[in-house]
Amino acid sequence: MMGKWFPRLYDTLMEPLERRGLRDIRKNLIRKASGKVLEIGSGTGFNFPYYEQAEKVVAIEPEPLMREQSLEKAKTVRIPIEVILAGAEALPFPDNTFDTVVGTLVLCTIPNPSKALAEIRRVCKSDGTVLFFEHVRLSDPFLGRLQDWLTPIWKQLCDGCHLNRDSLEQVKRAGFKVIRIEQYFKNIFIVIEAANKKI
Repeated sequence: MMGKWFPRLYDTLMEPLERRGLRDIRKNLIRKASGKVLEIGSGTGFNFPYYEQAEKVVAIEPEPLMREQSLEKAKTVRIPIEVILAGAEALPFPDNTFDTVVGTLVLCTIPNPSKALAEIRRVCKSDGTVLFFEHVRLSDPFLGRLQDWLTPIWKQLCDGCHLNRDSLEQVKRAGFKVIRIEQYFKNIFIVIEAANKKI
């Protein structure tokens, strides 16, 4: 469990990156979420102002202090948002509940992303949409190895965040049909739009 300093300083630490482009990436992605939406790992509620087409958003957040901050932001937006204290590996929802599932900078931190993605597939409707914005391991041999080397230290500092996860490959392995990919900041950040094709 992270110390209290990380959730309290998260917005402050992220603000320079948000100003340099992450905010626009979030906005463009979140605006595509429609119908009943599940947000995985809402953090402090960064995404909440950008929902435009959603009927309702149900957000999960496993960290109590971050959930408290999410709840405050949820009060300031037009779309109804419910924030539940829960983890992604055991989602407390019936099968085929959501039209869209959103995750931003979250697959890097979830302890068992494969299990979380299986749960997302379960609760997302057939042909529903999944929208991810993640940072990933770089294909450059030197930079990729540098991420591998830094990850153990980074995990201790940043609530278990793995710098070197291949989130795109994890999404594909989970069975989602990838529709569109966008890469940013020399390919360290990636946007994934996928369909939940169920047999």
